[in-house]
Amino acid sequence: MTTKNQHEQDAQDLKKMGYAQELLRDMGGFSNFAISFSIISILTGAIQLYGYGLQHGGPLQMSVGWLVVSLFTMAVALSMAELASAYPTAGALYHWSSFLGGKGLGWFTACFNTMGQFAILAGIDWGLANFVIGLMGWEAKSATTTAVYATLLFTHALLNHLGIRLVSWLNDFSAWYHIAVVFFILIALGLKGFAQPASFLLTFNSTDGFSPRYSFIVGLLLAQWTLTGFDASAHVTEETNDPRRNAPWGIVLAVVISIVFGFLMLAAITLSIPDLAQATAFGDAALPEIMKLRLGPGMGAALVWLICGAMWLCGLGAMTSASRMVYAFARDGGLPGHALWATISKKYRTPVNAIWGLFACAMLIALSVDAYSAVLSIAVLSLYISYGLPICARLYARWTGKGGEVGPWHLGPYSTAIAIVAVAWIALITVLFVLPPNAGAGKAMGGLFAALLTIWFGWSRSRFKGPKFHIK
Repeated sequence: MTTKNQHEQDAQDLKKMGYAQELLRDMGGFSNFAISFSIISILTGAIQLYGYGLQHGGPLQMSVGWLVVSLFTMAVALSMAELASAYPTAGALYHWSSFLGGKGLGWFTACFNTMGQFAILAGIDWGLANFVIGLMGWEAKSATTTAVYATLLFTHALLNHLGIRLVSWLNDFSAWYHIAVVFFILIALGLKGFAQPASFLLTFNSTDGFSPRYSFIVGLLLAQWTLTGFDASAHVTEETNDPRRNAPWGIVLAVVISIVFGFLMLAAITLSIPDLAQATAFGDAALPEIMKLRLGPGMGAALVWLICGAMWLCGLGAMTSASRMVYAFARDGGLPGHALWATISKKYRTPVNAIWGLFACAMLIALSVDAYSAVLSIAVLSLYISYGLPICARLYARWTGKGGEVGPWHLGPYSTAIAIVAVAWIALITVLFVLPPNAGAGKAMGGLFAALLTIWFGWSRSRFKGPKFHIK
């Protein structure tokens, strides 16, 4: 199919679901993959929480913990990819839940996903701000961190404002940049020679005062925070060519490649630890200090600066994904002041008000939650709840004989079994990541759920009409 014909077919598919082609459809399959791969960003999640992992499980967390989370996350990604093929709209998860489970389920899915998008953006840029301050040798004062954080967040908002073509190019670059930096880490540490034997990866270590089993399971946040954000490929389907095929492959390939390269990177870094007790004592600064100890101050700092570049690109993609979710939800009247947030720039064809609204909300979240790991827990839980709700809706629809549309990318006879595993895993981590030391996340999530119930029954239930589309 020619590009022109494919664009016409994509626009026609979108029209059948009740929407006009307003966003610029200019992303290819690689760009769709690249945005999810960049937001997953093994050079962001795994690096920012490396010290946390050493404290809650040690080397065993970097090997067994990573593989356990990877296995179950893959089930979630496969189920979401199947849904992305069936319903390729910018509303993504929110639309899936609405069609399969009704407007109420869709509204709650959108709210959790939106909250997760705010928190993931805040988590990425706050962690990057701390790395930059450490590299610059600045004193870690709250005012300094806030200023650096606001600057980073502003650059992401501005570039997203200026158009999808620039952001798409940067996301393509980001995918290759991530792979190149990971290879550089592997080569640099490999040439230096590892400080530990391979068996060191099975060493358990904990300094958190919890029992070994408990310490290990709360430490799984490292891998789960890293393997988050792959819904981005679904959020940009209205800007992707042939999204029924490209979006699901974007989701799956982003997760698979992240799992493989993430494991290799974590293994190389962990085997380079000269002294485990010393590395653990560094806390959140464990990764930069390990690099400096093993490669020398100059080379170690240079490598950490390269990692910071990957974190910046990760934040850029997160802003893109989040703004499309806000735009889609507002387009259907799901947010207060929805007409404002659904505004599209005539010049740049981007959801400009959604972008700058996200900037403001991400600032608020980062400044209102004390513990950094609690912010990340909020992001993980909010997003994975929003992943689980449409998967549950699909299971229920099948049980009642109303399975909904099946796209060209599907799991065939394995679909139901994989979906059940995905839902069970999401239910488990929803409990795990609100336990101490992340109890702050539990309080925030409880408050969020109570607020959503109040808003739904007090205002939205009678006013919110749900998505425009009505597919038979």
